[in-house]
Amino acid sequence: MLGPIFAREFLTLPRRGRHYVVRTAYPGLLWVLGLTAWQVVVGWTETATLGENARFGLLLFRIFAGVQLALLFFFGALSAASAVCQEKDRRTFVLLLLTDLRSYEIVLGKLLGSLLQIGFMIVGMIPVLAMIMLLGGITPGQIGQAALVLATTALAAGSVGTLVALWRDKTFQTLALTVLFLVLYLCVVWGLPALGDIDFSATSNLHFSWDLNEIQKWVDPFAAVQSILEPTSEAERSLPPAYGFAVVMVLLSVILNGWGIIRLRAWNPSGEPIMQRERPEVEEEKDRAKAHAAPGEARAVWANPILWREIRTRAYGRRPILVKLAYALVLGLVCFYAVYRLESASDRSSFTATVGLVAVSILSLLLISTQAVTAITSERDGGALDLLLVTDLTPKEFIFGKLLGILYNTKEFLLPPLILIGFYAFRYKLLATPPLLHPELLDAKNTEAFICVVLAALVLMAFSYVLGIHVALRNENSRLAVINTLATVFFLSAGTLICIYLIRINTRFEVQWVSFIFFLAAGTGGLWWVLNGERPSAALTLASWCCPIGVFYTITNVLVGKPGSIESTDPLVPFLVTVGAFGFTVMAMLVPLLSEFDVALGRTTAGGE
Repeated sequence: MLGPIFAREFLTLPRRGRHYVVRTAYPGLLWVLGLTAWQVVVGWTETATLGENARFGLLLFRIFAGVQLALLFFFGALSAASAVCQEKDRRTFVLLLLTDLRSYEIVLGKLLGSLLQIGFMIVGMIPVLAMIMLLGGITPGQIGQAALVLATTALAAGSVGTLVALWRDKTFQTLALTVLFLVLYLCVVWGLPALGDIDFSATSNLHFSWDLNEIQKWVDPFAAVQSILEPTSEAERSLPPAYGFAVVMVLLSVILNGWGIIRLRAWNPSGEPIMQRERPEVEEEKDRAKAHAAPGEARAVWANPILWREIRTRAYGRRPILVKLAYALVLGLVCFYAVYRLESASDRSSFTATVGLVAVSILSLLLISTQAVTAITSERDGGALDLLLVTDLTPKEFIFGKLLGILYNTKEFLLPPLILIGFYAFRYKLLATPPLLHPELLDAKNTEAFICVVLAALVLMAFSYVLGIHVALRNENSRLAVINTLATVFFLSAGTLICIYLIRINTRFEVQWVSFIFFLAAGTGGLWWVLNGERPSAALTLASWCCPIGVFYTITNVLVGKPGSIESTDPLVPFLVTVGAFGFTVMAMLVPLLSEFDVALGRTTAGGE
């Protein structure tokens, strides 16, 4: 019913080796999280009671549902979007339009085919949740509702990614707009309860009797999961919010996919060159001396043609302003919410300043890495990369031309986190909580922290730039390169937040060291695979060890003291560890590309040896 595209994906997916790697690693991640939760609730030296078993089961269910929801929400959309982008970059999407395939077979085939891996993950997660039910604290109905919320969330997010990919031509615009639309959607649905505080009757005769908190559970995936974990008596007597959320997500998916099916052949193909009629022979002979290959006025090319193309041409789409406007809108909403919390004295805490900074920084790193990896994958899929590599361009001209061009095109994503750091440092000085007797000590420490955070942010951004180029040049599969790059940035960020959460919910760190060893091992193995690929090196192997350990040391070092007070740790030591680890990784990726370019790309027999 879904056509040959879905049938091919369904038959070929189990033949890929990474399919089994993902199916093994995914339950392994859940097992490590479960082990950590057991250490937090019970520990190894005590015998658990029935009540502690039930409390552990509920906590484990909460962690599993939250982590999987965050993963499926973003990677469902990115997987669907990258499936269409790869076809467009390789010029095979036009061939699909020339066949007798119906529009719905193309759209639904690409969407559901790209979500097959995610569907298998959800199916494999259900027995794990069923085993948790044996501990008590949850019911079979909650497990079914959680699986329904996860599945419909992935379907709706994938529909967004597919629609954007059908609309836009360039891979960077597609992936960036997909991420920004998802974040914008979360900003809107999270802001719904705030509308309940506005009195519209003072300016008009309109009266709203809706409960916006209940409506939020029907549109917000995280609120829907929370309603499953903490069901109310009203929800038990009526339709649970999880079912209402599933209905809304299915309707949203139908609308998005229906619009994509209707507009499929109107949007694609786009940008086709207009062929002009041939001139008469007489006119051709008369203007032969003035004719040149390209129409229009000839433009002077810089000494580095790669840098010239990145900056002076539309290498990343005809309307890059769309991405920047969407980013500006999301940035404004996030900063407004963060500053609103800071201005509220009752809601201020030691970590209040990180609310806006962490969200903006992770979003900027994702957009930067997306621009970096697609700068190479688009060239490869279009057949231009091999032509560039056989020209007289030196490796330095190619690599630095790409890096400087990417830096120029992403300057709007690089500056906001740095500006936000300075705003927090010199406007609020949250280290003064409570007020101190010696403010001069606070000023000195606040300035030192500001300098360290800014420099560390610059190093992390440089890591994202070089990582995208490095992974794209080492992976011939563009879709795999994009997913590996974004997954590395996402898991480094999400893993850091998970470690902070686990440390803060239980002050007894000594009972958690076993699980953190598993986290470090998993992070090291994943980073080693992404950085080395099929051509490992000693420097990249060492770098894959340094980054997870450096991040973990920085987290624990910062949380040892009292963040937000004068008793917090000296920021210099975590700064040196972070800069040392990620700076060494940048050099380990960059030096082979500049000194042994052919070997680093595996284009010689020496690379295989």
